[in-house]
Amino acid sequence: MAILKFRVYLEEDDSIYRDVAIRHTQSFLLLHQVILKSYEFDSKHQATFYRSNDHWQRGRQISLELYEKNYPNKEPLLMEATTIGSEIRDPNQKFIYVYDFAKNWSFLVELINVSKEEGSKVDYPVVVKTEGIAPSQYGTKGLVGDKLTEMEEKYDLTKGTEGFGVEGESEEGESEEEGEGEGEGEAGAQEDTL
Repeated sequence: MAILKFRVYLEEDDSIYRDVAIRHTQSFLLLHQVILKSYEFDSKHQATFYRSNDHWQRGRQISLELYEKNYPNKEPLLMEATTIGSEIRDPNQKFIYVYDFAKNWSFLVELINVSKEEGSKVDYPVVVKTEGIAPSQYGTKGLVGDKLTEMEEKYDLTKGTEGFGVEGESEEGESEEEGEGEGEGEAGAQEDTL
């Protein structure tokens, strides 16, 4: 039984990658799951693979499910029903994996090794190498941005700064307040001595 080793690059940064090993008889659904696990992503979103060539052009689609959209050529194959071995056309076969169509996480999946030997205690598919720190799936930047937007709407921070004085005006107000505070402090000290 052939074991296929794929290198899964983050499209934006090829120094971040995961090597995964999977049997040629296993489905694209299992490859999809092991990629998500290797990058610590959840499995709540839409996903699809595209068979590709050496120039990373998108070819035949292998989708998690049939989505409500027009398919220009053929309806896609389904991950669950499609074995990986059935879509290998080249010893260096490439696929493009797209996850979460809103965020558009794209991964370049390249076949880097085919072996006949199988680890007796290995449960395939498996992550065999991890290089680089995986990006945060949702990131904190977006959350902070959303909260900031909510705060701007709630408190109207986008309008002018009405009610605030000019820098020179505030000094006079502060000195009067300080004078009042000092008098109160002295009175408080007199009360303590009584």
